[in-house]
Amino acid sequence: MIESTYLIIFKKLSLKHIIMEMKNINRRNFLGAGLATVASVTVGNAIAGEPVVKAVPVKNKNEHPFNERTYGAMPTRSFGKTGYKVGILSLGGQATLEMAGTEDASEKIINRAIDLGVNYIDTAASYGKGQSQINIGRVMKSRRGEVWLSSKTHDVTYDGSMRLLEESLKNLQTDHLDTWQLHNVQRQDQLEKIFAVDGAIKAMEKAKAEGMVRHVGVTGHFEPLVLLDAIKRYPFDQILMAVNAADVHYLSFIHYLLPEAQKKGIAIVGMKVVTRGRMLSSWTPPPLAEQPERSATSKRGTITIKEALTYNMSLPVSTTIIGIDTVAQIEEDVKIASEFTPLSEEEMKAIEFKTLPIVRQGLYFRRWNMGE
Repeated sequence: MIESTYLIIFKKLSLKHIIMEMKNINRRNFLGAGLATVASVTVGNAIAGEPVVKAVPVKNKNEHPFNERTYGAMPTRSFGKTGYKVGILSLGGQATLEMAGTEDASEKIINRAIDLGVNYIDTAASYGKGQSQINIGRVMKSRRGEVWLSSKTHDVTYDGSMRLLEESLKNLQTDHLDTWQLHNVQRQDQLEKIFAVDGAIKAMEKAKAEGMVRHVGVTGHFEPLVLLDAIKRYPFDQILMAVNAADVHYLSFIHYLLPEAQKKGIAIVGMKVVTRGRMLSSWTPPPLAEQPERSATSKRGTITIKEALTYNMSLPVSTTIIGIDTVAQIEEDVKIASEFTPLSEEEMKAIEFKTLPIVRQGLYFRRWNMGE
């Protein structure tokens, strides 16, 4: 069904018309509602400085984490129906955090992020083959009560997912996750296995019932209609989706998926903001032979980090996660978040237009075999 839906579109329209059509699908109504939502956020005052309070432990698994610095550091938004208030900028568990041998650098990044007001951290069992969770866990040992902690299972089965959850809790040095998510669901056959009698959904329900996880979610960046099917089938609390300034040009999550997630009141987290730096005008492409084949490019990016982050923050998402290489990067990103003002529709269109020459590198993680 998904295949045929896209093929009809692609057979009837030229590439130029596809791009124009996808940019216009309910854009006025969608962005109008979205920007109204964005405008209603709680606004922070300035970037928080050095730590002024001690770490806040979670007294029991039913309590929300609390980072006192968040509210003065950046705007906050409701995290779906959970009752949690999340800062508009959050920390992703890739980049430096997933690399072996970066223990000291990773701890400095994580601690600085929390000190600056970040109150949501996302990771996954597969990031760095568990290294991301281990690096985050060393900080969570003493600061678990300050951040909403999310991780993921990439196994579609009950048994495999339960094993990964046990590993995640051990590596993260915690007795529970705030959200446990299905990792990068790409294809319909994966979805069928997840919802089978012995599938990962059974593991999620068991883990939630036993207090090992508080909420459950689904994530992806490959195929919007598969994720659309997932959230129509099951009342997920959260969805992590790839949205950036190039999204509207091809297999748009903003057009095909985000409105339904909004309608259902799901907590929405945006990712792939700058596609590991490849969308940034400051990025210098390494030699092609040194780049992963799927994302290899000789083109420089076309937008700034401020344009990229501000674009994502102007969407009706709860928060935006980003991978960090250095402490200086998280400081710059939090500063951008602290100064955030929602973009107008015309300003967003202008940034989208700037990404047209780099659509493929900005969306290298999408399904590109349409019609095959």
